[in-house]
Parts: sequence; C-alpha cells; structure tokens
Amino acid sequence: MSENIDVILKEGRKFNPPDEFVKNANVTRSEYEKLVRLGKDAPEEYWAQAAKELHWFKTWDKTLVWDPPKAQWFVGGKINASYNCLDRHLKTIPQKTALVWEGEPGEVSTWTYRELYEQVTRLTASLRRLGLKPGDCVAIYMPMIPEAVVAMLACARGGFPHTVIFGGFSAESIKDRVQDAEASVIITADFGYRKGSQIKLREQVDKALKDCSTVKYVIQVQRTKSGQITSEGNRSFSKPACFNSNGNALDWHELISSISHEETQTQGYAEELDSEHPLYILYTSGTTGKPKGIIHTTGGYLVEALQTTKQVFDIKPYDLYWCTADIGWVTGHTYIVYGPLAAGASIFMYEGAPTTPTQDRFWAMIERHHISILYTAPTAIRAFMRLGTEPLRGRDLSSLRLLGTVGEPINPEAWMWYRENVGRNHCPIVDTYWQTETGSIVISPIPGAVATKPGSATFALPGYDVDVVDKKGEPVPPGGGGYLVIKKPWPAMARTIHKDPERYKKQYFSEYPGGVYFTGDGARKDEDGYLWCLGRVDDVLNVSGHRIGTMEVESALVSHPKVAEAAVVGRPDSLKGQALAAFVTLKAGVVQKGDTDSLNAMANELKAHVTKEIGALARPDDIRFTDALPKTRSGKIMRRLLRELATSGQVKGDVTTLEDLAVIAALQKDGEE
Repeated sequence: MSENIDVILKEGRKFNPPDEFVKNANVTRSEYEKLVRLGKDAPEEYWAQAAKELHWFKTWDKTLVWDPPKAQWFVGGKINASYNCLDRHLKTIPQKTALVWEGEPGEVSTWTYRELYEQVTRLTASLRRLGLKPGDCVAIYMPMIPEAVVAMLACARGGFPHTVIFGGFSAESIKDRVQDAEASVIITADFGYRKGSQIKLREQVDKALKDCSTVKYVIQVQRTKSGQITSEGNRSFSKPACFNSNGNALDWHELISSISHEETQTQGYAEELDSEHPLYILYTSGTTGKPKGIIHTTGGYLVEALQTTKQVFDIKPYDLYWCTADIGWVTGHTYIVYGPLAAGASIFMYEGAPTTPTQDRFWAMIERHHISILYTAPTAIRAFMRLGTEPLRGRDLSSLRLLGTVGEPINPEAWMWYRENVGRNHCPIVDTYWQTETGSIVISPIPGAVATKPGSATFALPGYDVDVVDKKGEPVPPGGGGYLVIKKPWPAMARTIHKDPERYKKQYFSEYPGGVYFTGDGARKDEDGYLWCLGRVDDVLNVSGHRIGTMEVESALVSHPKVAEAAVVGRPDSLKGQALAAFVTLKAGVVQKGDTDSLNAMANELKAHVTKEIGALARPDDIRFTDALPKTRSGKIMRRLLRELATSGQVKGDVTTLEDLAVIAALQKDGEE
C-alpha cells in the first residue's frame, strides 16, 4: 500500500472527490446542505418532494401517520412499483439498455426497457391466468439470471408480494420460508452455475414441496435458455391441475410465449395498489432459531429506493451500474432492481463466482462492458486483497468513476486498497450503512458533496434522524461510542414481521421510548461528527455481509442425533469480517475421549449437516468439542466467555456468575493443546 494507513487515521485525513466529479455531480455541496436542512426541519415535506418524482395513479391524502411502531406513508396514495420501473420510461427511453447480463459460462444478453417491459407483462398475465389475485404470495428461488428480475417485477405488477429465497439455501430453509409466507407459486430454475458447477435448484424445491401444502404451481426456467427474450406467440395453453411434488413444473418459456398480444394488454396491466400494499417479504436471521419475515410495502419503499439510488450513486444516463449482491438479499432488491430501474439506469448482472474461471474475472467484465459504478462487499474486497494486484495488472478500469461498499463495516486497510488499486485514486468511495429492516441506505457520503474517511460511512443521508446514544438513550459526545438509533420514522422502514407484530415491536422499538428504532448495531462519532459503524451488539452475526442468527445455527447443530448441546459465537475474521465458531457437547458414548480422528470426522459431519439444514453460508468455520458448556447458575450459556475463547483463546472477563469454573479451565487447556 502506497500510503501508511496508521498515519492517515491518526491525522484524520479526509479524501475529497476529484474536481471533475464535483463539477458534474447530481448533488452539489450547497444543494446537499439545503437537503440536510429540509430533512431535519421538515422531514415529511422532504419525503413528499421525493415522492413526487414517481408516478402515482392517485396522489396521497396524508404524508405520514405515525403510531409507534406502526407507520403509514403516503396514506391513500395509489402506486405500482413495476409501472414506475418500466412503463413510465417507455415514453422517453424505450430503447435504452435496462439490463446487461453475463452468465458464468460466458453468455451475454442485453435487454432494453421495452423488451424488459414485454417480458414482465407476459409473466404478470401468466400469473393472473393461473388464478393469482393481489395479496397472493410468490416465492422466487433462482440464480442470478435476468428472469429473476422479470419475476420480481411481474409480481410487483400484479400486486403479488414476493419472497425471494437466496439460491444457496437448502430445502429445509426453502420449506420454512414458503410455509411462513404461505406462497401459492414457486418460480425457480433447473439449475444455476457457481464456481464451474451446476447448482441443482429444482431438486431443492422438490424436497421442500413435500411439506408445502399452499403451493399450487411451480414455474421453472431452463437455465440453458436463460437470457433469451421470448417472442410473441399464440400457442394454446390450458390451465393445469393443481401442482404437486409428483407432477411436472410449468415451463417458463412455454408459459409466457403462449400469451397473445391481446391477453398481454388485458391481463398484463399494472394493478393500482395502495401505498401500504405489501411489496415483498424478505426473511432474515434473528436471535431465535426461526428466520423472521420482514415486510416492506410499496409506496414509501420505492420513494427511498429511487431517492437514495440517485443521491448515493450519482446515476447518469450513460452509466452502466453493477451491484454485485445476490438477488436474494435486500441489497439485490433495492439496488439491483427497484432503485436503479426506477431511476431509468442501465444495470449489469453477473451469475457466478468472482474468480471463475480465472482470478481476474471481475476486472475483465468491468473492462469488457465498460462498467462505471461498482457496488460490492468488504468481504469481496478483502478476498481480492489476498490475491494481490497481479489479477488487476493490465486491465483497463478507466471506465469506473464511482466505487461503493455494502454489507458490513469496511476496515480502513481494505478501503485504501480499493481506492488505490481498483479506483486508481480517482474514484470516490461511498461506504453505505443500512439493513434489511431499513429498506434503503441510511448512512453514506453523497459523493459530490462529502469528503470521506477510510472506514467511516460519514453522515446520515438527508431525511434521517440518526444518532449514537448510551444505554439511557442520551446522545454520546463527539469521540464517544454507543448504540446506533434512528429517532424518527422514514418511508422505507419495515412495517412489521410477518405474523409476529409483537416480535417486531419488542426487537426494534422496546429499547428506547418515543418510537426510537434500535438498529442493534454499535457506532461511534468522531470529533468531526463522522459516524463509524462497529457491527452487531446482539446475537446476530455478519458473515461475509450476510446476517446469520447464532440461534438458527445452534438449532441446526442440536437437530443432529449425536449432539446434546451447542453454542455458536462469532470471532473476528480478516476475510469474512466474522467467522462462526461452534462449541458442541456430544451425547454420551458417541466418540471415545481422545480419539482425534473420530472427532475430526464428527466435526466434518456436523458442518455438512448445518449446510444441509440452512445453507453453505451458515457452515461453522470452527467446531470445538467440550464435555460441558459454561453456564450461569440459572442455566444460561455464557456466550460472552465463549466469544473470548474463540477470539483469543483466553477468558479475562468476569466469571463470578459461572456455575463451574472447571468448564472454562478445560476449554482453555484444550485450546492450548
């Protein structure tokens, strides 16, 4: 690294955007200051102005109704997310590129806004033909292919809330989400590519369907046909009997090509939906074993998706914008689909792994497609750092003009490496903080207006009332650390947890009075007022930018017939941010004491079991076997002590409430050995 990061941090050095960037920025410094003032003094007016940029079938009667923790935004307004992402652009940019896609094997396809619109309306008409009505839920379990975007927009168009399930999840995880959402249709693919292998998605769906009684139909994309735009056809199509796991899925390509032009016009229309109509349910890990379904509604969510996309990414008509997130995470929802397409941007999607088949795959695609905005995760940046600069050598990255990070706090070393080696010292970096529950970015520099510091997300965006407080809810002074909170409602905030409003209230609005939202994250403010996000303060871990509940992993471990008890904690990891460390007590007689080979085999068996139950992202990095877990006298596992053991191998904290000191002594001894 050309500059000493310790010196940069000690000096508190700020990096200003290049003069050329500032000159052409969407938001200038003076405009930014006006937006901040308006957002602070009159937040409802601020968001109402932003909402006017969208198409509304009926203008709202009241901007906000707030009865903590229940929020209603743009009350009485009628809107459709798909219409705003497609129809409203057809008069001005119908032939503009909406989507460029590259598959892992190397296929490339390009879709204009007109072509995307035609495919979406065909699928909406197909879903209506199958009998779906507004409010019926559709599960989407797909690889990173264009049809995933089509499926989301088609659901939004018909008023069918979608729940997108990450393509790396197992059949058990699919079952849990489909059952909770009561999905009536699953849209999937036969397979997708990852690291040169075919991931059998349909097989996982078939396994899950054995316990999913609400599912009537499965629609399957043939991956080998992915990216092909289905032409207009008039094939006959008869509505099949209710789908069951022993039947055959409906073929995506045959289904939508059977829709005539006339039927597309009459059945592919955009439903006029209430602003508070559910747009999607997205399941995220919580501190219990059961994932929680976060509900986002249509109007307020779309307002912020558009506003933050324009502000944070400085979107220009000529940009090709690449958000590397998976479609199954909230980042894929807001900053691959709804935000950029509402803004009329051109987006890039890639199906596979960043180093397949060669370590320079990312950089080759940026060069080949002239990508100008790159939005990726710190985990990916740290992985590239480990590979060194050789894969970057000789690659023309001059098309890049803005870099972004998302998913977890970025360490200053990775920030500087990203700036110097990918941005070549001329690209501003937008380090963004937000959550599944917030719906859109909350803290980030606006690149033409805010000077940045390596590792800091800088300031809250206009319209947000963000603070760092102590346990009593009092703001911490400059230089202090505490808990990150949002003090006033915002349009894209989650409305509730599906089927569990009490859990929503308890988890997010019970820590502080007055409708203050507790993020569950720690943060500090430096002397300049810059915010530094520090990660989770509860039992939800951030592994490679993905939120994983320790209880969910523990539940998977103890479901194994040979496991008596388990506790899972996080430890720092230079690549992932956090790694999963599991402490496991086996049932008596399973393995003989001191039998190292059997214990190693058992550890591998348990890792495979968790992968099967949840998915590869929840696979423990470390498994340590112990005769007993450290507990308080009341029987509560002391995970704080286990975190210390996993991190440093030693326990230095208070052990006065520990029931049996010998348990910790034994664990420390085992660790030394």
